[in-house]
Amino acid sequence: MSERVREGIVAPTGLIAHGRGEAFDYLLGERTTENARRAELTAAAMLIDANRPVISVNGNTAALCSEGIVALAEAVLARIEVNLFHRTPERVEKVCALMEAAGAKELLGRQPDATLPGIASDRAVCTRAGILSADVVLIPLEDGDRAEALAKLGKKVIAIDLNPLSRTSKAAHISIVDELTRAVPGIAAEVPELRRNGNRRLALMNSFDNARNLEEAMAIMCGNLRAAGEGKA
Repeated sequence: MSERVREGIVAPTGLIAHGRGEAFDYLLGERTTENARRAELTAAAMLIDANRPVISVNGNTAALCSEGIVALAEAVLARIEVNLFHRTPERVEKVCALMEAAGAKELLGRQPDATLPGIASDRAVCTRAGILSADVVLIPLEDGDRAEALAKLGKKVIAIDLNPLSRTSKAAHISIVDELTRAVPGIAAEVPELRRNGNRRLALMNSFDNARNLEEAMAIMCGNLRAAGEGKA
């Protein structure tokens, strides 16, 4: 990640966010829990059933998981849009180039032509063909303002966020409390079977409770921390 900061792909504040995420991952035991696996399964169902799914990519996501994002987009027939908090034309081009080197086709984000209401940062700018018209948006490593704004616009929001207390996690319809490079292939792995089983997709989406999902994630973290304090970890 430090190399990607020097290259201008990841913003310095993105490196801070990455370190914060690592701290939460330690509390998870650096593994995909059954709780996260269920969220990934439900996310796959929602992306398959979407009419216009979009995966939003920032610098951290591109740096950590560009090939995984491309593979997932191909599996669920989603478009990829680059959307940056610290936005400059040069940085947008670097992130786009990294995604295209990983195989992204018809990448959106270089020329935004729309604005999301209720956001003060440059993350408000987007494309009509992508995020603005999407019905389901996957937002890995997201900021809370945009997660809330997307939900208010009536879009189904899937978040990947190691912090179950964040505004992003709370605003999303499905919050995957897992590390990005485990979560993205975890979602993609569920696609082939779920694509053949519409009844199961519907059952997963109807039964998923994100508030309970976040409570379970916090309970796992608290349990691991308690066990470490008692010398059991």
